Amino acid sequence: MKDSHQYSKVPKGRLSRLTKLGSLASKVATGMVAEGVKQLAAGHRPKASELLLTPKNAQRVADQLAQLRGAAMKVGQLLSMDAGDLLPKELTELLSRLQADAKPMPISQLNHVLIHNWGEDWQDKFAQFSFYPVAAASIGQVHRAKTKDGRDLALKIQYPGIGESIDSDVHNVSTLLNLSGLIPKSIDVSELLEEAKKQLHTEADYQQEANYLKSFSRLMADDPRFLIPDIYDDLTCETILAMSFVEGIEIEQLAKQPQEVRDEVMSLAFTLLFKEVFEFRLVQTDPNFANYRYNPETKQFILLDFGATRAYPEHVAEGYRQLMSGAITQDRDAMLAALKQIGFFHQPIEDVAKQAVVNLCLEACEPLAFNGEYDFGVTDMGKRIRDAGSALSMNSGYWHTPPADAIFLHRKLGGLYLLAAKLKARVNVYALFKPYMIE
Repeated sequence: MKDSHQYSKVPKGRLSRLTKLGSLASKVATGMVAEGVKQLAAGHRPKASELLLTPKNAQRVADQLAQLRGAAMKVGQLLSMDAGDLLPKELTELLSRLQADAKPMPISQLNHVLIHNWGEDWQDKFAQFSFYPVAAASIGQVHRAKTKDGRDLALKIQYPGIGESIDSDVHNVSTLLNLSGLIPKSIDVSELLEEAKKQLHTEADYQQEANYLKSFSRLMADDPRFLIPDIYDDLTCETILAMSFVEGIEIEQLAKQPQEVRDEVMSLAFTLLFKEVFEFRLVQTDPNFANYRYNPETKQFILLDFGATRAYPEHVAEGYRQLMSGAITQDRDAMLAALKQIGFFHQPIEDVAKQAVVNLCLEACEPLAFNGEYDFGVTDMGKRIRDAGSALSMNSGYWHTPPADAIFLHRKLGGLYLLAAKLKARVNVYALFKPYMIE
């Protein structure tokens, strides 16, 4: 039995969740006063922003969002991924902690969820059920179990009340972050948060995720390099996803593997991305490393999570084919036309700003344009993209909110770049994209 302090009950009702956020606002304010007194006593007159952005205050925000889980935690994750280069360093670092596992819900609360979905006699279905999860994240936690008919399962079980709390949580967290000043007023994240709501409602529907998983299984049936779990419909419902348990090591642990293994894994990851965008037009957009595993014995890339799957219209997918092809050939006019087709520049924007966006795309497409093995372990590409993006964002004549399809696809690509850098992989991305290139 695990110690009780390792569990954290998920607040279910709207009032209890709002109270948690209200409590957080009070703690942040109290922290500001305490820090202000401390600095004044030391003879320093601090700015309000300096008081808000203390590591302790940022930690309070991160900890509270992690306790709420669900949309509140997911908003923190989205902000840390999408606005990380725009937010203060202390807040970015602490929000990024929300990418890590959350504390699991207590066994009593878990049992209540299982009874609600499967009935009082739910344990009769299983020969073995592990009450402590193998993983816990923002929307739910995963348990391993074996049925009496011999199936080895991974059960993704959603936290109670998450689906009903999404809209109010996103609104409350947005209000809290804006009022606290933790996000600069110059940054408009409203459209991102609206898209977050839509995406979260999709992620909270496990029946929909099961359908996406089956779609990917069909689409990739002829490629044995990838492994996707089976779905068991008899145990799957809107808030429980029953899958076959698959053996594999966490993708981040591959950093200790030989260079050729790391290179092959990242080649498979980029191969999958190009298949998703240009063949399937169906993209799993969540860049979280926990969504992937690798089996060194079978050399299979394992795909575990399809909650953030997004269908892409043909004109957007073809726009990205033209954009990437134009980046390789340095055809700026083709890139501008592609960006318009994808949905950029729907708001008034200066011509010089459009060229700056093209420059940013050229930076981001550097691995595709390099005809050879691109070494992600030594490049400073990430820093260059962050610097260019930050400069664009801070110029009021330059910035406008990218289309939602672009935001989610760029998160996925950025996540792959981060993973490739973490694994110090060398990948011929150009060769992988070449079959899709517009000559």
